[in-house]
Amino acid sequence: MKVVDDLSRESFGSRLGFILVSAGCAIGIGNVWKFPYVAGENGGGVFVLFYLLFLVIMGIPVLTMELAVGRASRQSVVQGYKALEPAKSKWHIHGWFCILGCYLLMMYYTTVSGWMLGYFFKFACGTFSGISTDAVDGVFSAMLSSPGEMILWMAITVVGGLVVCSFGLQKGLERISKFMMLGLLLLIIVLAVNSITLDNAAEGLKFYLLPDFGRAAQEGLGKVITAAMNQSFFTLSLGIASMEIFGSYMSKEHTLGGESARICAVDTFVALLAGLIIFPACFSFGVEPNAGPPLIFQTLPKVFANMPGGRIWGTLFFLFMTFASFSTVIAVFENLLASCMDNFKWSRKKSAIVNAFVLLIASLPCIFGYNIWSELKLINGQDVLGSEDFIVSNILLPLGALIYVLFCTTKFGWGFDNYLAEANTGSGLRLPRWLKNYLRFVLPVLIIIIFIQGLI
Repeated sequence: MKVVDDLSRESFGSRLGFILVSAGCAIGIGNVWKFPYVAGENGGGVFVLFYLLFLVIMGIPVLTMELAVGRASRQSVVQGYKALEPAKSKWHIHGWFCILGCYLLMMYYTTVSGWMLGYFFKFACGTFSGISTDAVDGVFSAMLSSPGEMILWMAITVVGGLVVCSFGLQKGLERISKFMMLGLLLLIIVLAVNSITLDNAAEGLKFYLLPDFGRAAQEGLGKVITAAMNQSFFTLSLGIASMEIFGSYMSKEHTLGGESARICAVDTFVALLAGLIIFPACFSFGVEPNAGPPLIFQTLPKVFANMPGGRIWGTLFFLFMTFASFSTVIAVFENLLASCMDNFKWSRKKSAIVNAFVLLIASLPCIFGYNIWSELKLINGQDVLGSEDFIVSNILLPLGALIYVLFCTTKFGWGFDNYLAEANTGSGLRLPRWLKNYLRFVLPVLIIIIFIQGLI
């Protein structure tokens, strides 16, 4: 078993820092934007039950594998593979696809994160105060049609994120992530309490949390199960090494099974509470809970505009959304900077400056796809953002996760014994050896199912 013990490697200042940074990477727009509307489209409570099941049997195992590769190698993804792979094998080629996936993710994620920041300022400045319900949709349309405004919010996100990462792991990423994550958790609790005290909130809670197999059958139980499987897998952004880098900064004091469970618990807590904010509010104000992607930028602002103290609640909600999206941005930026430092031996400052130029330019097509390139349709007739997201979510994530599973469980890669030994190093929850056949034969099939569904 080849293990690199790099004493010069940066490390987290505390266990809490590691958990909050890693959870911050997992917690993002998918938790707060996608989880509620997918739950709404797929029958509420039954979807939530299956989501939790698949999170345990799929999400946690793959997360331990990414972390294991990082912690055993003490390197970012390409060099991590090289340190652990058998001689003359080419597993490290996947590492370059992981880096490509992180860049591709940030090419549109920074734009959407900029939307969150823009809406925070719009609510704080009173843009939505006293406007009609129809005018709410116009605010979002006006933003999309203005490349200058979207470039401004995107640039603030990119430059701000890279400035944070340029200060280093502990002084930059860990310090800011602790502040944002603790603020995020406080905000989501306050917002959830406000929502569940609204009139008719109980109907929203019943829709969201009470399993109704009759309603799920109307949607199609198979559809509900596959939607839950997809969401539980994608919520952690596994497969493009966004988590592997944090394994390289970890101590060996605690087992990876226990730490992965804690990361998933925080991630799931935020996703579930996002539903407690959204569904009671929707039912209280007569809004369809299965509104789909427009839920955040068109449906909820209408709710806040009609709610007593709506300007305050809308401001707090989009501050929470800004924290959720920005925590993911800086976590992925850290992966990109670490890859540049490990592969090209650049300094952290040089890596930050180069990536600032690259990402500011690479993010422009996503923005232009809503205005000057609005006629441009790419994959399956989707716009630029949809096409970029398709490549990351439907191809790179599932295929990348499959490669991690094969690398960690077969004799052609790192091997199950080496993986299990690394995962069980330290105190805490230990993975049993009898999981070997499940991880080798069943988990790959589940991931392949997700991949095929994504392509279809």
